[in-house]
Amino acid sequence: MAQGGAVKHKKKTKSVLKNIRQAEHRQAVNRMNRTRVRTAIRRMRAALTAGDAPGAEKLASATFSEVDKAIRKRTLTENTANRYKSRLTLALNALKNKKKA
Repeated sequence: MAQGGAVKHKKKTKSVLKNIRQAEHRQAVNRMNRTRVRTAIRRMRAALTAGDAPGAEKLASATFSEVDKAIRKRTLTENTANRYKSRLTLALNALKNKKKA
């Protein structure tokens, strides 16, 4: 078969055009939600690497809330979100214990 062969396209019926609009809207919403979660996680990781235990403690509840919202909106799967929360919690607890010792 030749390179760049014929590509099947759907006819531009009303339903196809509506489906395209819906997909674009869903993509934009998912991107916003995913960006919000990643930014929150990035902020918390920055606080953890800086050794700022009180700052990371303050960011923890907001970060976990954003992750839980992403689960509800089906932007993240539950296992992935729980893995993020678990790792952040472990890092936070390790930082607290390190400060105490």
